[in-house]
Amino acid sequence: MENIRPIGDHLREWRQRRRLSQLDLALEADISAKHLSFLETGRAQPSRDMVLHLAERLDVPLRERNVLLLSAGYAPVFAQRGLDDPALRQQRHAVDLVLKGHDPYPALAVDRHWTLVAHNAAVPALIASADPSLLAPPVNVLRLSLHPKGLAPRIANLPEWRAHLLMRLRQQIDVTADGQLIKLLDELSGYPAPGGGKVPRTTLNEDYAGVVVPLQFMSDAGILSFFSTTTIFGTPLDVTLSELAIESFFPADAATAEKLRVTPV
Repeated sequence: MENIRPIGDHLREWRQRRRLSQLDLALEADISAKHLSFLETGRAQPSRDMVLHLAERLDVPLRERNVLLLSAGYAPVFAQRGLDDPALRQQRHAVDLVLKGHDPYPALAVDRHWTLVAHNAAVPALIASADPSLLAPPVNVLRLSLHPKGLAPRIANLPEWRAHLLMRLRQQIDVTADGQLIKLLDELSGYPAPGGGKVPRTTLNEDYAGVVVPLQFMSDAGILSFFSTTTIFGTPLDVTLSELAIESFFPADAATAEKLRVTPV
């Protein structure tokens, strides 16, 4: 188990990660800058409510809020259950409904590390060309997308899509400071990058006016163009639910919509 660091160290680290001065955070939290300084240096011990209050102001993920509580000597308050837990039966049912309702377009659910949790009927055909080693559970969808033996050879706009995925991963790391995501970013960044990793200005960018970054997938039915949306649970109080995201892919043009209506992926 990781050594428990002082609560002050955690607060200072999250404040700096959010690029806030002590005065900024004190104003946000409606406390004095002096008191905040005492909390960060260990000269004062925060109450349980103060830990949760500061964590809320700092937008600390629920998993890390439990860490803050432990470091201050309090019990965690946010439960962490698997999606198969009876307590989450209705939430899992909601996820399945969203995924099924998105057919014939691809949709999948992932956890905080981009591990595939669930998918609808359109996904298997889309990923079938990948090397079996990348499809063995647990499946990491970012690795599957960008690995040379994964879907990368079938992505027509790979430089653009690669840059988009790596940007999202960096943004997630900024928010969560997750060590496993940092390792994943290092791994993905080391994969061969078409064109030296540069994203060329293409007709694709002009077609979508910079509004979305589409995924152009080379299927047996021709090139399919998708844009994606992300759905998360609102105001979750469970760690697992707070880290679950549903990625839904929609046709980015009429030709793709027609192909999927006539012949699903």
